[in-house]
Amino acid sequence: MTSRTVTLLDVARAAGVSKSTVSDALQGSGRVAEATRERVRAVAEELGYRPNSAARRLRRSSTGAIGLHLPQTATRLDYYMNLAFGAVARAQEEGLDVVLLAPAGVAGGASGRVASRVDGLLVIDPEVGDSAVPGLLDAGVPVVTGERYLGPTAAPSGAVICDNAASLTALLDHVTERGARHPAVLAPAGTSAWATALRATAASWGQEHGVAVALRTVPFAATPQEAEETTLALLRTDPAVDAVICAPDGAAPGVLRAAATAGRTVGTVSDCTAGSTTSGRTAGTTTSDRTGEAGAHPRTPLLVASCVDGTATRSAEPPVTAVDLRPAAYGRACAELLCDILAGRTAPDTVRRHAWALETRASTA
Repeated sequence: MTSRTVTLLDVARAAGVSKSTVSDALQGSGRVAEATRERVRAVAEELGYRPNSAARRLRRSSTGAIGLHLPQTATRLDYYMNLAFGAVARAQEEGLDVVLLAPAGVAGGASGRVASRVDGLLVIDPEVGDSAVPGLLDAGVPVVTGERYLGPTAAPSGAVICDNAASLTALLDHVTERGARHPAVLAPAGTSAWATALRATAASWGQEHGVAVALRTVPFAATPQEAEETTLALLRTDPAVDAVICAPDGAAPGVLRAAATAGRTVGTVSDCTAGSTTSGRTAGTTTSDRTGEAGAHPRTPLLVASCVDGTATRSAEPPVTAVDLRPAAYGRACAELLCDILAGRTAPDTVRRHAWALETRASTA
């Protein structure tokens, strides 16, 4: 085999690694173990591989775009739309366009075609079960993930992460400080880092505090109706629940509707249990002597909170306490890290953290 015919794929096969690993190893970038890097270089030298510098220069200047891959449920969630706008705004400052990747367009081995059209990729909330993600991470271009990828494949070039365990802990601490003694969490299904962290935190927080946290799993992008049905079933089987923390974006109004149906007062537990007639409101009802279908007195308190803030939580009646994940700023941070890696301003393997804020509203106050 002559040097003219040796390709990255040839080196990858001979070294027993992926094509992107070979590229990172030879360029001194990427998250590659030193032993692997040395083995790849030795194999490349033995085979007589020579990089095509002209093609590399052309490749680096040919697209002027980055790709954005979102979860399949993203199209109906405000969170991801705001995140995308933030990413676009930051990329445009760098003179880059953003190509939104359709899930069907990157599955089934099409990642190579995707990589030929962009200089880098943003992969947001990657799911282990998303068949497109491994190919994107191994596409041969820099990749930044929004949250960590928990699957067994090539590591991204960088990541921007939130402390999701801390945000749910803050919500649980908040409702217990307001008097809740038997909180429940409607946690998302799925294998994203966010969903996995919330389910694990609900269990570990309960063990640490000696509190029985009622954990119910709902779809990753649960609708208000799905949240309402789950909450009603929860309150029927476990009427001692006095706080419900709803994870999915936009689903919390369903919890409020369930509270109204069950005749549960939404407000501060400690005030309500002390017999106050002014603190707390019965969600969606104005009949002060109503008894709900769950058999609870309307003064029986229920605190409601959400793991994701947005229009639905801010405009609800009462407004819902929520974690503001600052999605536009998060999308901007992801795009900024990718731009920094592409421009050589930041080394690969960089992990940056994104801050969130707890917004306290009437549903817990």
